[in-house]
Amino acid sequence: MTRAFLANTVAWNILLITLGSILFSLGINGIVIHETFITGGAYGSALLIYYQTSLLSPPIWYLLINIPLFAIGWFFVSRRFFFYSLYGVIVVSICTRLIILDFHIEEQIYAAVAGGIICGAGAGITLRSLGSAGGLDILAVILNTRYNIGVGKVYFLFNVVLFGFAASLYDTPDIFIASIILVFISSVVVEYVLSMFNQRKIVYVISDHNQEISRQLNQKLQLGATYIQGRGAYSGQDKLILMTITNNLVLKKLESIVFTVDEHALFIVENSFNVIGSSFGKRKIY
Repeated sequence: MTRAFLANTVAWNILLITLGSILFSLGINGIVIHETFITGGAYGSALLIYYQTSLLSPPIWYLLINIPLFAIGWFFVSRRFFFYSLYGVIVVSICTRLIILDFHIEEQIYAAVAGGIICGAGAGITLRSLGSAGGLDILAVILNTRYNIGVGKVYFLFNVVLFGFAASLYDTPDIFIASIILVFISSVVVEYVLSMFNQRKIVYVISDHNQEISRQLNQKLQLGATYIQGRGAYSGQDKLILMTITNNLVLKKLESIVFTVDEHALFIVENSFNVIGSSFGKRKIY
């Protein structure tokens, strides 16, 4: 079963949404609530309303905030995304309602770091599915699919507005600053979780023996390659530049082959986090 096929199965998406939503809920109930932090996003808005009014509960406010966001998701994404996200909201709401937990982290700064890591990891796992946990995830997915705006950046920009409003409500800056740290770490972790299985290395090799290098890459590593026509600026001679795409696990073997064939080769490596097509993976369609 290929990863592309697995990513489109209902069972796999339900598993990701369930695990991510539970992990996010553990961060909320185990750390955030006890420190009266704001997580940012729609759930952060729900927490802020709850802290200020003491009415209902954060899960109920979260459900109410999601109503207009789900209307947007219904019209601008897809029905599949809508129902997966609805499931995510239900899991988050139930878990944050039923889970009773306290990690007993005494230092506020440590709590902010731990809360950001746990909540960010949960949100990132959920967003690896074809759905979301609702809330700002819906808007983030729309902006990402239509305008290639990073999910973490959407959260950060929204939270600038949210925290600008929250700043006037806090008597002391300590919790406010800790909440900003939590949200920043959470945004970074979300981006990392979304990209960690997509990291690739683009390798360029400039050598007079690129045809032999290409043959060995294909035979020993089962790697394809592409020739790019180039010309030396000093010599004026035409050269074939070899380009191939690999990962960290294979990179050293590739390097060894290149310099075994030609110890004077020029070996250039670039990072890439989004290689789609051919055998690397299919475009994610919600």
